[in-house]
Amino acid sequence: MSKLSGVLVALALGLESGVPAPALAQAGSPAGPVPVELLQARRQALIARLGVGGGGVAIIKGGEELSNDPPDSEYPQATAFRQDNDFFYLTGLETHDSWLIVVAADSARGEPYLFLPPRNPRQERWTGVKLGPGPEAAAATGIPPANIHSADSVEVFLRQFLAGARRGGSATPATLWFRRTERDSRPEFVRDAALGAPGLVTRDLLPVLAALRLVKDEDEIRRLRRAVEISVEGHLAAMKAARPGVWEYEIEAAAEYTFRRLGAERLGYPSIVGSGFNSTVLHYDQSRRRTEAGDLVVMDMGAEFGYYTADVTRTIPVSGKFTARQRAVYELVLGAQQAALDAIRPGATLRDLEAAARRYMAEHSGDLCGTGGCVRYFIHGLSHWIGMDVHDVGGGAPLAPGMVFTVEPGIYIPEEGLGVRIEDDVLITAGGYELLSKGAPRTVAEIEKVMRR
Repeated sequence: MSKLSGVLVALALGLESGVPAPALAQAGSPAGPVPVELLQARRQALIARLGVGGGGVAIIKGGEELSNDPPDSEYPQATAFRQDNDFFYLTGLETHDSWLIVVAADSARGEPYLFLPPRNPRQERWTGVKLGPGPEAAAATGIPPANIHSADSVEVFLRQFLAGARRGGSATPATLWFRRTERDSRPEFVRDAALGAPGLVTRDLLPVLAALRLVKDEDEIRRLRRAVEISVEGHLAAMKAARPGVWEYEIEAAAEYTFRRLGAERLGYPSIVGSGFNSTVLHYDQSRRRTEAGDLVVMDMGAEFGYYTADVTRTIPVSGKFTARQRAVYELVLGAQQAALDAIRPGATLRDLEAAARRYMAEHSGDLCGTGGCVRYFIHGLSHWIGMDVHDVGGGAPLAPGMVFTVEPGIYIPEEGLGVRIEDDVLITAGGYELLSKGAPRTVAEIEKVMRR
């Protein structure tokens, strides 16, 4: 029996495992657990923001357990459970149907309260051992054991807490924070609790969490860097698998096999492998066409590692060599990307980078795309933040160290079946930036060299 199997059996029997509990937070994950000190720092940063103006209470609901659909099916039709991003960011736990309530007395003082479903040994025979309330959860999260309760008690806790705070006069929390989204609408008991505390103000928690998640800490950067490294290896495998007559799904499979082999537990997003006309369709993800000699293939594929995703795109000639026209268009896109990279500096914005890329493309198009230039075929934005989502939270903040985003100019000419996109992942550093995805060939010569192999 393996060491991990022994741990799980011991837990299932309710015995003392003797294994460090943080390892149970993401048991078996190649990424490992989030360091407890970083989880504590993230929650303290949240408390600091909530506490401005006299205090507040934030409610973060974890992801829900998947249910069978249709009802007579033995297995869920949806993908495997993945924890809610904000909940994972603040707790490092993957336990479904959990709650985190963060109370801020002021910008310096506050307490987190964790609510986990009680363990069910009978159900765990089917679904695996879960982390329930207890000392293991306290050790994994850094939340005091006295602040960890059964999820069955979250409604009573919130009602009593708000009622008690109201009776406490000056200690009354000024604001109840929750996420206003369709996917995470305010539960009825939260609404009722707010109504039962006259004078309580309700506010959207999403912008606060977005601001915290925008600047990555050392563990987030570690996970993102590895996600990008894995994605680069997948792209290299796809390049080597490509040749005229291969189906798009075969190219996709070469990359995705490599992702999983190197420790990616999921795709960051549905892979895009578009050849010929499909290369001009931005989010084509069917991968059903058979490639033909002379095609360009746009490959937009990224791995997720430890809840953080890369986003890398390369465009390759399936025959191994660019035609003169394909090369001219490709190098225009590459030049626009480099112009944006050269404009990166702390304090600049993603909008500034896009302006630099579009300016370069306009000034260097010549007659390559006819009247109107090539900018009219650059039909999407240049950049977006990446992190726990492939289009991650962040808004339009000026660039600062710890931010990670894409730079992805493109030209798409449907009438020629000619699409080119080059997308790289960038980390802002104190001295400038780091091109995380530099291992994936970018130049014409580099791509053709890999294709020849």
